[in-house]
Amino acid sequence: MELYEILVLVLSFVVLLGIGVPVAWTLGISGVLTILLSIETITALTTMAQRFVTSLDSFTLLAIPFFILAGQLMNKGGIATRLIEFAKNVVGALPGGLAHINVVAAMLFGAIAGSSVAAASAIGSIMGPRMEKEGYTKEFGAAINISASTTGLIIPPSNTLIVYSLASGGTSIAALFVAGYLPGILVGLSLMAVAAVWTLRKNFPVGERGTFKELIQSFMSAFPSLFLLVVVIGGIIAGIFTATEAAAIAVVYTLVLGYYYNEITMNNLPDILLGAVKTTSIVMLLIATSVSMSWVMSFESIPQAISNGILSLSDSPVVILLLINMILLFVGMFMDMTPAVLIFTPIFLPIVTELGMDPVHFGIMMVLNLCIGICTPPVGTLLFVGVSVAGTTIPKVIKPLLPLFVAMIIALLLVTFWPALSLWLPQLFGLA
Repeated sequence: MELYEILVLVLSFVVLLGIGVPVAWTLGISGVLTILLSIETITALTTMAQRFVTSLDSFTLLAIPFFILAGQLMNKGGIATRLIEFAKNVVGALPGGLAHINVVAAMLFGAIAGSSVAAASAIGSIMGPRMEKEGYTKEFGAAINISASTTGLIIPPSNTLIVYSLASGGTSIAALFVAGYLPGILVGLSLMAVAAVWTLRKNFPVGERGTFKELIQSFMSAFPSLFLLVVVIGGIIAGIFTATEAAAIAVVYTLVLGYYYNEITMNNLPDILLGAVKTTSIVMLLIATSVSMSWVMSFESIPQAISNGILSLSDSPVVILLLINMILLFVGMFMDMTPAVLIFTPIFLPIVTELGMDPVHFGIMMVLNLCIGICTPPVGTLLFVGVSVAGTTIPKVIKPLLPLFVAMIIALLLVTFWPALSLWLPQLFGLA
């Protein structure tokens, strides 16, 4: 019976997604069709509706709309320009200087905003024309921007890590946030290494070395933005406030910062709020339908069947972890990060914990894995945003993206099989 239910779930999901049904509705409909195999129609529909509502009844989830609003405020608040100038004075003189500036600026902006899409839009719109003017191809600039923007989902604060905390049954958000720093920096350095080799081969120009005075001036200009990281993460680690309260503080801080920079006014505030509401609505609908489908899978004992199947393939932790990574890489090509985390965490977390893997370590591995998926066709959200900002096409961007994919996969393998990369900082701060 479990096999029949798995077939109904998978086939309905693939067919609905294939004919263009939005992911959120696909998840909900597939869940309903599966649960109808075991429960009467009225009971099944009532139960699913109840699950939709109760899945959002969480204080932790309040952090998501706050961080989304903070990201919208940062996107309009002139923060990207100041971070780019700071990054230019730090890494601009290295081979492929503009590419490195793009990576570092995306890491900093993504870490502050917690949004890869916001980072790709804000940094890409500024760095794209600048790189093209200096002789870089439009496609290479787009590839760097797309891949670098993923670091904002690993380096805290990250909405995806908050979602993982919910899906994993309450893994410490503070531990997850701190654990994301070293893997996020590793990804950034890996991308910079590829960019350096690529630019040397293509003979792209090297930027001018800034003076120490310019470095200090750019740092002081960017310092108010960078200080938000100290406020948010420092407050969470110190136990001064929760992640949800930190998100609310981030909104107030970025709003004040936007007015201080004279980039946000009362006239554009309604558009910022409306954009945040739209994004929040999409994310919350995805969470509701994803949690509901996850519940259906648990009710039908599908995770246990998949877990037993995977564990029966091999006794080697290395083989099992590689298999899980391969499955997640494939899933990431077709599914957005939020539903992927909510659906597959209950399936894979029991397997890896049985192997002795820490839930914090697995969370970082899973998010980093799915970050690669949002850069890949056919439904990579970040890929579409980056290509749109650059004014190019997906087929043209794929070639320069391939070596960057390889770098990210190498970083993923290091994170997977070197637990200290994820756990050293949480253990240092007494969080894990």
